[in-house]
Amino acid sequence: MNTTERRVAKELLRIKAVFLRPNDPFTWASGIKSPIYCDNRLILSDPDARRVVEESIAKTVDERYPTAHSLMGTSTAGIAHAAIAAWILGKPMGYVRGGAKDHGRENRIEGRLEKGDKVVVIEDLISTAGSCVEVVEALREAGAEVLGIVSIFTYGMEKGLKRLKEAEVENYSLTNFDTLCDVALEEGYITKEDEKKLKQFMKNPTDPSWQNI
Repeated sequence: MNTTERRVAKELLRIKAVFLRPNDPFTWASGIKSPIYCDNRLILSDPDARRVVEESIAKTVDERYPTAHSLMGTSTAGIAHAAIAAWILGKPMGYVRGGAKDHGRENRIEGRLEKGDKVVVIEDLISTAGSCVEVVEALREAGAEVLGIVSIFTYGMEKGLKRLKEAEVENYSLTNFDTLCDVALEEGYITKEDEKKLKQFMKNPTDPSWQNI
C-alpha cells in the first residue's frame, strides 16, 4: 500500500465521496444491494481534496506515461479531472462523449486529436470498466495511441479487470477498495465486522449473503 493510495483514500472518506454502509446498503442501478457507494464528483467541491487528487493524477501520468501528448477525459465525470491535471502538466486536453453529437460536426471526441497522438484516458471510477473501455476504443478508432487509463478509484471487480485485459489497456488507480477498507478501519469509519462484510461483498457483488455475516 503506497503513500498516494492511503492519502487519496483518506481524502475520499473525509469528504464522504465514498460512503460505507454495510448495515444499510445502497441499491445500485443494476438492483444490486451494495455496502459502498462512490461519488467522486464531490472532490471538485473540496479544494484540499481536489489538490491532492489532481496533483496525484498529474504525477501518475508524468511517471507512468512520460511520452503522453494529451489527456482525454471520460464523459462526464472524468472531464474536470482531465482538464485540471492537463493544466498542471501543461498538456493538451479533450474528452470523449458517450455518443456522437446529432448536430454540427457530430463529434464524439471533443478537442484536437491527431492520428498517432499518444493519449492517457482520465476516469473517476472503475467498476465494470464498460464505459472507459468504450472511450479507449473510440480513441483508437480515431487513430490515437492509448497509453493507458489513470483513474481515481477502482473497486477491483473481476468483470472490470477482465474487460481491461481483453481491451489490452492498463489502468492505474490512485486508490482502491482494499486500501479504502484498511484506512476506514484504522480511522474508525467501520468496525472489523463491517470490514468482513465489505470484503465478502466484493468477492461476489451479486450474492446477497454478505449481509448475513
